[in-house]
Amino acid sequence: MPTPKRLRDLIREIRSARTAADERTVVNKECASIRDSFRDQDNTYRCRNVAKLLYIHMLGYPAHFGQLECLKLIASPRFTDKRIGYLGAMLLLDERQDVHLLITNSLKNDLSHQTQYIQSLALCTMGSICSTEMSRDLAGEIEKMIKSSNAYIKKKAILCAFCIIRKVPDLMEMFIPATRSLLNEKNHGVLLTSVCLITEMCERSPDTLHHFRKLVPQLVRILKNLIMAGYSPEHDVSGVSDPFLQVKILRLLRILGKNDNEASETMNDILAQVATNTDTSKNVGHAILYEIVLTIMGIQSEAGLRVLAVNILGRFLLNNDKNIRYVALNTLLRVVHADYNAVQRHRTTIVDCLKDPDVSIRRRAMELSFALINSNNIRGMMKELLHFLETCDPEFKADCCSNIVIAAAKYSPNKRWHIDTVMKILTSAGNYIRSDVVTITIQLIAETTSLHGYSVQQLFRAMQQDYTQQPLVQVASWCVGEYGDQLFSTTIEDEEPLQISESDVVDLLEKVVGTANSSVVTKEYAITALMKLSARFTATVPRIRQVLELYATSTNMELQQRSVEYSTIFSGFDHLRAALLEHMPLIVTHHHTLENGLEAGDDEYLSERDSISRTNQQNMQPSAPRQPGNILDILENGQSSGPGEMTKITGAADLLDLLGDLGPAQPLSNNVVNVMPVGPLDGMLSPATQAKNQINGTAGLQVTAFEKNGLCIRFLCERDPGVVCATVINMIATNSTPFPITDFVFQAASFQLTLQSPSSSIIPPLNTDNLTQVIRINNPQKQPIRMRLKINYIHNGSNINEMGEVNSFPSVLWE
Repeated sequence: MPTPKRLRDLIREIRSARTAADERTVVNKECASIRDSFRDQDNTYRCRNVAKLLYIHMLGYPAHFGQLECLKLIASPRFTDKRIGYLGAMLLLDERQDVHLLITNSLKNDLSHQTQYIQSLALCTMGSICSTEMSRDLAGEIEKMIKSSNAYIKKKAILCAFCIIRKVPDLMEMFIPATRSLLNEKNHGVLLTSVCLITEMCERSPDTLHHFRKLVPQLVRILKNLIMAGYSPEHDVSGVSDPFLQVKILRLLRILGKNDNEASETMNDILAQVATNTDTSKNVGHAILYEIVLTIMGIQSEAGLRVLAVNILGRFLLNNDKNIRYVALNTLLRVVHADYNAVQRHRTTIVDCLKDPDVSIRRRAMELSFALINSNNIRGMMKELLHFLETCDPEFKADCCSNIVIAAAKYSPNKRWHIDTVMKILTSAGNYIRSDVVTITIQLIAETTSLHGYSVQQLFRAMQQDYTQQPLVQVASWCVGEYGDQLFSTTIEDEEPLQISESDVVDLLEKVVGTANSSVVTKEYAITALMKLSARFTATVPRIRQVLELYATSTNMELQQRSVEYSTIFSGFDHLRAALLEHMPLIVTHHHTLENGLEAGDDEYLSERDSISRTNQQNMQPSAPRQPGNILDILENGQSSGPGEMTKITGAADLLDLLGDLGPAQPLSNNVVNVMPVGPLDGMLSPATQAKNQINGTAGLQVTAFEKNGLCIRFLCERDPGVVCATVINMIATNSTPFPITDFVFQAASFQLTLQSPSSSIIPPLNTDNLTQVIRINNPQKQPIRMRLKINYIHNGSNINEMGEVNSFPSVLWE
């Protein structure tokens, strides 16, 4: 049999192939030769052939036919054969293959071998490919090797135990006794692996975490010796003694000190020493300081230590390295709620990062800037963010606009400034604005009665200058249609009156409808505005009818339908036109209510209708009936037709009556987490249900089911009056973080449980809106209600899975 090709020759031949087809030809030819060689029982070149096969596998070609040959090499007494055999097993085998089970006996024999290098090969292989069965079979051997006096074997055995615990957490208790003494080792490799093993144990078991909290003083002593030790060439990295071990110890201290005052107090001094003594001129020092910041913010640290941590991140922002600046912004965004005032001191530096040439840094700086806005700095911060909106990349504009609108609604000093800010967004962001901003802006202007004239004139001026920006034109068209009679007002303070006529207004709206740049939605707004103006501008009625009749033959069905219906009003119901087209009352049609952040009693900020709405909700009394001739009285069981006015109206009842005539909440039993204030959420219960539940003591029962990382899930519970043993739960999810939660999926398990469809799959940030879902539980045995929860969602780019259990339901729900 000819001598097989050497590995270096095969590599040279593959590299010289000019095309992929030539490479495949060489590989296929060599694989065929290797197969022929494997058939020879007395194969002295098996080691060479497996090495070549591993190289072929690394190139992406199939090499599974060499798995049994790897097992033969492992069984060989020669070290060189075992080395290639174990390497092949790590690359070619996994726990899904039956061949994987055949290696267990070889591993057990080599783990007890007299040569440490063969033991090392077996340990590395087991840590790489161990399955559940293999872990259970060989865990005892690994536990013995952890007690070995050989540091080379001990550190590999510790890492192997780390992999076993990840695969089979039940085996954790076997390794705890052997782990206690590992922190007394002098060898840094053993210390590093020991800290990794203890960290994994603490993360997987709360009981183990409580057990290892006793080791905090020992960890503090090791960390102190590292920073006080002199120069050690074996462990020195850029003048820092073993930064890898320091980082691992700091991470373990963060886990041990979380929610534990005693452990946190023990480590406060050493954290301050490391933070002040670490060299910041090298990148390795930045890595340690970054871990220090996370540890300080993750434990029950002192206020001064938290300020020190934030100041470290502030110095990171001044660094020339882009990666360090990005890490600082990202970390500040995570800790801003932990120490808000300390982060505020670096607001100027953070705002300067909005001008950074790196796109990732600009995005993080934008998000952090919005998190720092409050009622004291709203004017200055909004000025900077509006300037950023004008110059930023298109990919930022949509998020920036939405966040500005939310911040302005929460912290605006007065209504005039609020409207000016939103108008600035409409004129600066172009067509990048989301539709929800249009709806919020319309609602804002509608509820500000005193500024209707100012708003409509400013919007008309902006639309005259550029009617290609769709969101701007949509808001302006709605306002012109509603308040067109105030376009000619001369009493607006600090504003010159518009030098226009009624015909000019109609001309501009006709241009909007006729231009090819306008979207269908924008044309719908404009056509509806023209129809409304027929009740405001009497001289232009024939012109408006002519425009509407022109679009009665439009190829777009929506435009055609609107035009035909509006033209029909002129011809057959002209006597009703004035009443149909009178000013719309304030209708809350958007969940992003603009009342968030307002103080009660701010009469200047609240419109008259808004104040009435709040008073009625607080007193739980129906609002006064509307005057005759209102559009809501005429269109019984109808639906408004203008864009942004799509709220359904039922009969002549006031919109506030939709919330129900609610009475005060009854006292609750002690096992209820908190009591839901009587408000709009109680409107989800029928009056009959409320009356019965008030008698049974179940009205307004609220249980906090889950609260973590800004996500809060509350249950509003009631007894179902129609079914004796049934409970209805209204799940309400809110998000207090600055990032939206997307792809939200809520799953629950209980006795006989039915989940209805959720209101959405997105939970907006900063508690601006909530997600709701109705749960029905049938409990015929009248047992205490328990519920298991599974929650999946995406937050800030991370896919998060959470599980929990709720067993704090009030007994009145099943007794």
